[in-house]
Amino acid sequence: MELTLTAIHWVYLLLIGIIVAFMAMRRDTTVVCVLGIGIIGLLASGTLSGAVSGTFNSLIYAIKELSGTILIISIIVAMSRLLMETGVNEVMIRPFTGLIRSQGMAFWGIGLIMMVVSFFFWPSPAVALIGAVLLPVALRVGLPALGAAMAMNLFGHGIALSGDYIIQGAPKLTADAAGLPVSQVMEASVPLVIVMGVVTTLTAYWLMRRDQKSGAWRDGLVGSGPADSIFGGDPHARPSAQSAGLGIGIKRALAVLIPLLFAADVAVMFALKLQGGDATALIGGTAALITVVLSMLAHRGAGLEKSTAYIVDGFLFGFKVFGPVIPIAAFFYLGDSALPSLFGEAALPVGSHGIVNDLGVALAHAVPVNGTVAAVTLTAAGAITGLDGSGFSGISLAGSIAHLFGTAIGSGTDTLTALGQIAAIWVGGGTLVPWALIPAAAICGVSPFELARRNLKPVLIGLAVTTVAAIFLL
Repeated sequence: MELTLTAIHWVYLLLIGIIVAFMAMRRDTTVVCVLGIGIIGLLASGTLSGAVSGTFNSLIYAIKELSGTILIISIIVAMSRLLMETGVNEVMIRPFTGLIRSQGMAFWGIGLIMMVVSFFFWPSPAVALIGAVLLPVALRVGLPALGAAMAMNLFGHGIALSGDYIIQGAPKLTADAAGLPVSQVMEASVPLVIVMGVVTTLTAYWLMRRDQKSGAWRDGLVGSGPADSIFGGDPHARPSAQSAGLGIGIKRALAVLIPLLFAADVAVMFALKLQGGDATALIGGTAALITVVLSMLAHRGAGLEKSTAYIVDGFLFGFKVFGPVIPIAAFFYLGDSALPSLFGEAALPVGSHGIVNDLGVALAHAVPVNGTVAAVTLTAAGAITGLDGSGFSGISLAGSIAHLFGTAIGSGTDTLTALGQIAAIWVGGGTLVPWALIPAAAICGVSPFELARRNLKPVLIGLAVTTVAAIFLL
């Protein structure tokens, strides 16, 4: 028996269109999503009280689904700030400074180190960890501050965040929305992340060198110099300048031990084949223990109170980042598993497999959808969702659309999900939208608008090539 689409399907589709339109206009979508949840709840329950309580319950549902992601990021940020305050980060990165002897080595060296650190610490904390130590070295060998910002930005907020293979925050959101295992989305994203990363960084470096030789290069400096804007120009306010009571011997030992602990985590992940929540728990537990032990070592008698303060700071950051994501994710969870859980199986017609699945099947019967159309649509949808400057707030939408198109063409949902995730993160996660570029721009003392301008052409070229690659992989 052929499934007939009901009002709840068409209203959900209309609400997705409205959300995309608001994102394209760079307007906040939180209110639209909350109202959308209420409307869907009203249609599903048939009562106003059911719609109101369903709105609240859907937010709880989203928080439960995202709790692991929010927690791991909060703990990682807490640990990162403690490493900066104790100066361990400076000792940790110092050995790499001797390897940077030319402009090219500075660009690629900073970029690769930023990428590796960002896999474990996330890019925004990693910018402060790396910038305070490596930026002066890069400037000394002739790399412009804007070039250093580009390297940190493209490798950290671009490559590392779009893959997010260690913390797994991004693939968790998109995989949930697409109804896929996290491991499947991560596996599908590997070739696309490589293509996007290689094309974008090579293009950015070539354009920088070309403009330097032709005299068209602009440094884009603001304030009194690199790294001053983020720390207010006071060198004593910089995290790496605060020793918090650790001797140099202890710092060196910790600078070796901490990376070894995370390397051991990665080895355990491969050995035990841990992915998703299990891998996140291993990294998060390690970071939590490091935070507590390091705080006790650094602050001694005040260690108990300081440990709590760092953890609170981490949670403040985590909920500041994910606060806008929760209502958006709650809306898109309704398209898959949340609606029957919250409102009962009777909310959808008999034979339904979820709103998005039903729409995908209907789309397959209504229009000739192919891989090319699907890939281009996912890249465009991902880029649009990134215009809010978060990169994360809209990737649930990308996953939901990938689910729809994957169902319509009968395959490739994982590749399309990864493509939408990459487009959203590269645009909104911190490489194109000026207000998302502030961490890298601030640590380097350059204009975020100039940094966005320099990134624009490489990222657009990268997205085009990656879309073509995705078409061949479907």
